[in-house]
Amino acid sequence: MIFKKTYFLFLFLVSGLFTSVKSQDIHFSQYNGSVLNMSPAFTGFFDGDYRIGAIYRSQWQNVPVPYKTFSIAGDARFKPKTMKSDCIGAGILFNNDVAGDAAYSINQVYLSGSFIHKILKDSSLLISAGLTMGISSLGFNYNKMTFDNQYDGYAYNSSFGTGENFSQTQTTYFDFSIGLAAQYSFSQFTKIVYGFSYSHFANPTISYQNNSNSKLDSKSVNFISFSTPLGKKFYVIPELIFLNQGKYNEFVPGANLKFVMDGDKNHTVSLGIYYRTDDAVISRLGYTFKSTTAGVSYDINTSKFMAATNNRGAFEIYVTHIIKRIRPFIPKKRVCPVFM
Repeated sequence: MIFKKTYFLFLFLVSGLFTSVKSQDIHFSQYNGSVLNMSPAFTGFFDGDYRIGAIYRSQWQNVPVPYKTFSIAGDARFKPKTMKSDCIGAGILFNNDVAGDAAYSINQVYLSGSFIHKILKDSSLLISAGLTMGISSLGFNYNKMTFDNQYDGYAYNSSFGTGENFSQTQTTYFDFSIGLAAQYSFSQFTKIVYGFSYSHFANPTISYQNNSNSKLDSKSVNFISFSTPLGKKFYVIPELIFLNQGKYNEFVPGANLKFVMDGDKNHTVSLGIYYRTDDAVISRLGYTFKSTTAGVSYDINTSKFMAATNNRGAFEIYVTHIIKRIRPFIPKKRVCPVFM
């Protein structure tokens, strides 16, 4: 029965392969390596007390200046004494993205918080609501740019005026997003996870020439993952993420096959294949030992830009570590010893 559910869910994932692609914000192929970028509701949404992780992406090495993205995040889960079955999550996220000859850069610092509620007493159903607030700074290096006015008829001449006038080369805006997440465990080994977020409510203006009509579109993210065993050692994990920002969509369905080498030590290896529609085929390799997970991926470009990239897309690597405190056992009742 579980196999049939997995099969139909995978068909549902693959049925989205004909959706258009592209988005405006930074993104990662291994979105599971940067969950706070997916939704603030995932803050503290893990089995442990503290989590720290980092991810790096280098895209289009064949073009003169590759695009590079780096993100690091840390979050924690707290259980106040006044809450019987609920938890609070708190986190911090930093993103850096640099692209193009003019070193167009994005630097973001966000603080996130969440409220995690256990609906069922056995913890089989959890829901979470989250909020992210922070600052984004964008800009470019004007000195690295060249213009047609600097052509003297024979060659480029840096002493010539550019003929351009930028009122500023940096802009900063305040931003926030909201998110929801849910996890339902059918059994000890089978579960489904859903996440949602909505960002850029105020549609901040991003302009270097005081153009108030140049605004950042709001963005929505939907994520779903389903994990179930195929046997004692193998798990299949079909999942997808769908992003919408303005007139652009990004749809990434795929699946991981996980092999358990040692269940007691949480020692696993996974191999996955994904497809960012109309853009790239993504291969993934993951490794987990105890509370540390690492992954690498490579994008094979399939878009019209492959003529310039020679099918080379992006390389990614991430690592995540979870710390779980060992709490002393305190019996609820004290039993007096019986002496004979």
